[in-house]
Amino acid sequence: MRRRASLVLLAFAVFFAALAPLLRWYAYPRLAKIPPSEYQTAVLEASPATLLDYGTMQPRKVSKVSIVQTLRGNVPAAEKTGKATGRDVVVWDALSYVAGPDGKMVSKIPERYVFDAHSQDPVHAGGEHVDGDAVRRDGIEFKWPFLTEKRDYRYFDAQTRTSAPIHYKGTQNFRGLKVYYFEQTIPWTKVALPKTMPVEGVTPETVRKAGTSRWYSTKRMFWVEPTTGAPVNGQEIHKEELRGGTLLGDRDRVTVFSGHVKMREDYIRHTVDMVKSQRRLVLLLTAYLPWGFLILGMALLALALLLEARGRAARPPSAPAAPTPLSVAGRSV
Repeated sequence: MRRRASLVLLAFAVFFAALAPLLRWYAYPRLAKIPPSEYQTAVLEASPATLLDYGTMQPRKVSKVSIVQTLRGNVPAAEKTGKATGRDVVVWDALSYVAGPDGKMVSKIPERYVFDAHSQDPVHAGGEHVDGDAVRRDGIEFKWPFLTEKRDYRYFDAQTRTSAPIHYKGTQNFRGLKVYYFEQTIPWTKVALPKTMPVEGVTPETVRKAGTSRWYSTKRMFWVEPTTGAPVNGQEIHKEELRGGTLLGDRDRVTVFSGHVKMREDYIRHTVDMVKSQRRLVLLLTAYLPWGFLILGMALLALALLLEARGRAARPPSAPAAPTPLSVAGRSV
């Protein structure tokens, strides 16, 4: 009976020991992915800020500028692109809407971001764009990969339509979470004017005809929870200017926007709570279950060996067999 039990335990030990690496290296890469129907909204504020009054073309101090960032999963576009590429694809239609202290629109920039649901690598299909301009992203945007590493990544900047390194600066504790802090600085760069301008009758074309160009610089900061790759906080020290042309009169440049943009407190709390729950699911596949099954397999193996050893010790020793008599020339010896 003990021998049968030890064999059963040995079979379960082998099963759980084999299941542990399968969960980590086979199931996890296939199960951990961004759902195509994801919907997120975040509100960031610069308080106070400097904002251009287009009526007088003079910058003025304002109490607050709000930036509402929306990410909406486009399921039909994701399914279409997935069939064309043979990959699990997510399509995010994003909108960055900037409003002044009176709630009136300052600018709005739509985007389409197409990426692999598992690795977050960009997928160059499905009409990726920024403000209607076709782009070809290199690197990540909005989200880091699952199991983020302590290294630099390439991060896409929507204003310049280019990617640049975003540098890992160290590990910190943020609201009870271990996070990686990343930082990127975009130097002053000439960028496109928004297709939608805040003044009726003023278009990017009329501004360009006046010989005026838009310039931009920012210091971008993210606090990223490494297990999920989700930023739990983000800030920017953001500056924009108009330079040259007849619109500015005798001035070489004028500030369009300047401020330290920070995520609003209620959205930080909501994001941290959401990331904590998602983090448990990822850890379940990468650590809790694999290590748990491996330890269980080793424990079952030890128990099987113990039962087998006890079974051998409990068996009575068998009596030695009687010698067989020898026969020599028909006589027994």
